[in-house]
This record gives sequence, C-alpha cells and structure tokens, in this order.
Amino acid sequence: MEVLRLVGVHMGSLASGDLARRCRDGLEHSADTWAARKRDLTAESSSRWAGSVTSTTHDQWGLSRRAQWQHLQSLAAGIRTVRYRLSLPVGEKGAKGRPGGYRSKHEWFCKSRRLAILETEYERVSAERAAGRVSVVRGGGRLLKQRHNLDAAGKTEAGWRAEWEAARWFLTADGESGKRFGNETIRVSTDGQISIKLPAPLAHLANAPHGRYVLAPRVSFPHRGEEWCDRIEANRAVAYRIHLDAARGRWYLDASWTRKDLPIVPLDSLRADGVVGVDTNADHLAAWRLDQHGNPIGTPRRFGYDLTGTATHRDAQLRHAITRLLHWAKRTSVQAIAIEDLDFTDSTTREKHGRNKRFRQLISGIPTGRLRARLVSMCAEAGLGVIAVDPAYTSRWGAQHWHRPSTGTKRATTRHEAASVAIGRRALGHRIRRRTAPPPHDQSDHAGHRTAQARHGDPGREGPRPRSPGPPTRSVGAERGANAEDQDAQHRSERPAEHAQLMLSP
Repeated sequence: MEVLRLVGVHMGSLASGDLARRCRDGLEHSADTWAARKRDLTAESSSRWAGSVTSTTHDQWGLSRRAQWQHLQSLAAGIRTVRYRLSLPVGEKGAKGRPGGYRSKHEWFCKSRRLAILETEYERVSAERAAGRVSVVRGGGRLLKQRHNLDAAGKTEAGWRAEWEAARWFLTADGESGKRFGNETIRVSTDGQISIKLPAPLAHLANAPHGRYVLAPRVSFPHRGEEWCDRIEANRAVAYRIHLDAARGRWYLDASWTRKDLPIVPLDSLRADGVVGVDTNADHLAAWRLDQHGNPIGTPRRFGYDLTGTATHRDAQLRHAITRLLHWAKRTSVQAIAIEDLDFTDSTTREKHGRNKRFRQLISGIPTGRLRARLVSMCAEAGLGVIAVDPAYTSRWGAQHWHRPSTGTKRATTRHEAASVAIGRRALGHRIRRRTAPPPHDQSDHAGHRTAQARHGDPGREGPRPRSPGPPTRSVGAERGANAEDQDAQHRSERPAEHAQLMLSP
C-alpha cells in the first residue's frame, strides 16, 4: 500500500494548491480560469486526475459559499430578534408567538452588547461574501480543532497527525461512460481487481502497461453489488474514492454513481394502499402505518439513532435507521412514506429562544436536511414514494386527538407516535382530528352538530340524511323521508310542524 500513500500525498498537495488558487479567484472565476487550473494540473498528474481535482475543488468552494450564506441569514435573524426585544419595556411578556422584553436591566445591558457583537460579525461576513472570500479547511475543521486539545479527543499527537495527513490525501476519480469498466483512473474489474493510473511523476512505479499500478488485494461490494456489477459490465460511469482509516489501519474503496430521474407517480396512486407516517425527532424516528382511510394499523415502530461523534458516524447512524424503516415499510406493502417538511434554520439561535438552551440543542439535533436528502434517495432505490406535508401543529393535534384513543391497556402510545398518525392523515388528505361520537340527545339542537367531521363548504353536509335501517315508521320507509330536505317540515324549535301546515291550508 506504499504506492497508494505516495499517490495520495502527491495528489493531495495538488488539490490543496488548486483549492487555494480557486479561493483567490473568488468571484472572478470563469471557464477560462478553470481551464488554466486544469491545464497546470495535467502536467503534474494526468488530464483525468486534473478533472477530478478541479471538480472537487469547485464543489468545496460552492459548499463553503452556501454555508457562508446560511451563517449570514442566522446573524440577521439574531439581530432582528435582539433589536425587537430591546425595544420592549423590561419585564414585558410576549404574546401571539412573539418574544417579550428582557427580564432585568442587567440582561438588557448584556443583550445590547450582544447586539453590537452580532452587527460587527454581520458586517465582516457581508464584506467577505461581497469580496468572494470563503473559509475552507482540507481535512475538516473538527479534526483541526482537536489538535489544540488532544486529551479531550482521546488521541495522541502521532495518532492525530496520521489522521490529519490521511484526511488531506486525494484519491478520488470521477467516472466516465464508454470507458472500460466505467473509469479510466481507478479501474475495478468484475472480479474485484483494482488498478490505478499513476500520475506522471510516479509513472516509474507502474507494474502494468500504460503507466498503471495493479493492487494485490481484491474488493467486493456486499451492498448493491449486483447493480454495481451491471454498470461496469455495460461500461457505465462509476466514481471511486479510496481512503485510509488511520485509527484502524484499514483501506476502504467507495463506489458511487448517479441515477436517472425517476418518473413522477400520481399522488392518488401513492395513497392507494395507505402510507407510513414518520415523525422525526432528535434521537429516533417514530413511524405508524395508516390505511387509505387514515386509520392506524398494527403497532407503531421506533427506529433510534445516535447523532453524536464524527460526521461519518452520524451519517451511518441515519442511514441505518432509514434502512430499517424502509425494510419495515416494504413489508407492510405501502407505496409511500409521509414526513414533515421541516426547516429549523431560523430557530437554532439563542436570541430566539433565550435561555432555553436544551430546547435549542434539541432543535439543532434533529437532522432535517440530511434526513430529507437521504430518505428521498434511499426511497428511490427501494421503489417507495415520499410525501412531504406541512408540519404545522402535527405534534399538538396528534397528541390531542390520537394520544389517548390509541393507548391500550398493555401499551401506552407516545406523543411522537401520535404525531406520526397526524402526519400520515395529512398526507392522505384527511383531517387530523378523529370522528367524534354523536351528541347525547337525539337532535342536534340540544348538543350542537351531530359530528365534527363535516367542514364548512362540504357538499351535502346539510342535505337529507338516510334513516337508519329498520322497520318503517308511520308511512315512510327505511330510506330518506319525503320531507327530509324541507327544514320547515321538521319538528324543530321555531319551525312550523308538518301537521300545522296541513291544518292551515285551505
């Protein structure tokens, strides 16, 4: 594996230099500057290696640019909140979802200084964005910060140095359709043999024709291996990434490819067999299957995950939970999964929720964006649809209308499971609240409307209602009465009775 280390170090240094050059270009970047960077890299590696480096660098710069914009929006939201609360009298309570004033003069003074800090930071970030400057760390900012406190990270200086160097290597190759096995730089055959096109300065290390180096180990893909094999046999593009886990001393090869756009399935077809409502939380997914009429079937399920640790660990935990969810959904024969369209980008600042740090941490821990992206892609692989619904009041109304009715003698339903029912009913187009029992009296004049199911404007809600089946009463059969639609013919208060109308007629 010494050749892999040499290639990783060489290409990593080229990637670092290209990233610095891309950051210096800033907003002046164009197709000509991109071509110039790629031309300079080709002399030190190859045209395909240079293409992979420049495309990865461009993606890194774009990601940092989007993160900068999100940070700017967060600062603006914090400034608006602090300014509003400072304008209120000290001790004034909030109302209608808006925060009140600060509790004391000392807190008011501290927040006024906090406002100055936020405004200074906002001006600095705005100036950087206008100039096209971004902050990027090759190897990861989390790993970089661990260098200053190795004891808390549980690492030695030598161990940290090995991880840092391995994270900054570059062994990534984009795929290319029409080429042998879908990739000319890192080629993997059907029997798992790996060969690498060496950069120009390392071509003397080749052990195969055309400047290639063949590795002794063989690889296999237990997950989606058949689909990968079909792609490389058809010479379709497959991208590869080789990386070293320095803590374990193991090398890994990742394969990825892009699927074509899937056909859009009509919403009625997705609802035909019911849905699985999913409530997203900071540490688990609460799911419940609903039939097409909005009734929960069976028992709810809980799929837990741990979102602590590194980004790789968090992503693996999330993928594992979604995989278990999809396997269960496939067994229930539903065609779609219903989730909330959540977005907490403006709700994680301490200015909005004040001292409620635990609540802010709870919101920050919910993986909204990552879950949505992972769920959509994995549902496409599993042949399931995703229905995103409005998240307004799903937890509150689910607990109000479905918490107690769905709780049995042997098992208590949680608020999150009740919320999953509310999400599923909203995805099916039903109202969240349950059908209530009829009033205790015979007529609705005594106890209000007969049910809470009919909404204002529903067709036929005031029309004739069929009689309950049974023996006929008077001369009217068990179907609709002759005067069912005539409100004046009913025996109701302030309405003339039917026999009175007959007596007054000439």
